[in-house]
Amino acid sequence: MTDSAQFETFLAAYQDMVFNTAARLLANDAEAEDVAQEVFLRAWNHFGDLAGSPTAGGWLKTVTRNLCLNHLQRYRARWKTFTDLAPDDDQGESRPLDFAAPDTLEATLLTADQRELVEQALAKLPDDQRIALALYHFEDMDYAEIATKLGVSLGKVKTDIFRARETLRKKLQPARDSVGV
Repeated sequence: MTDSAQFETFLAAYQDMVFNTAARLLANDAEAEDVAQEVFLRAWNHFGDLAGSPTAGGWLKTVTRNLCLNHLQRYRARWKTFTDLAPDDDQGESRPLDFAAPDTLEATLLTADQRELVEQALAKLPDDQRIALALYHFEDMDYAEIATKLGVSLGKVKTDIFRARETLRKKLQPARDSVGV
């Protein structure tokens, strides 16, 4: 088999994972397609090392995540929201942050329709909340790693993830009740 035929097989095996990772982080299919294309251009350049490697999927996911974060960093002004501007409480004083880890949505939302509802709700979150939540739940990064990658404080990451979870819970509760989950 030629290199191009092997790469085509490689691309077919990983294209959905790369696109879905990018789409979750960017919430824009056109931008996710651009990032996926860049990921596979880089994969082509490193195909000698990646072909048959058991770590190829992890390499692709890391490259995808980093390219998405770089893209978002360039357009950071677009995803600055009220969470950066609002005080923590009505008196403008800081509150201690205490976050319980809720059940994962994936465990309770099993069908394709339910997963689609989650994806749609996730896409409607403010960018900073969606990105932090996606990195935490879908990329298995811890809070400190996310803060470092995004160049924000640990408290902001915790706040964004908490607010994203709460927003998703509120948006998805009526949908969960209607399907009997």
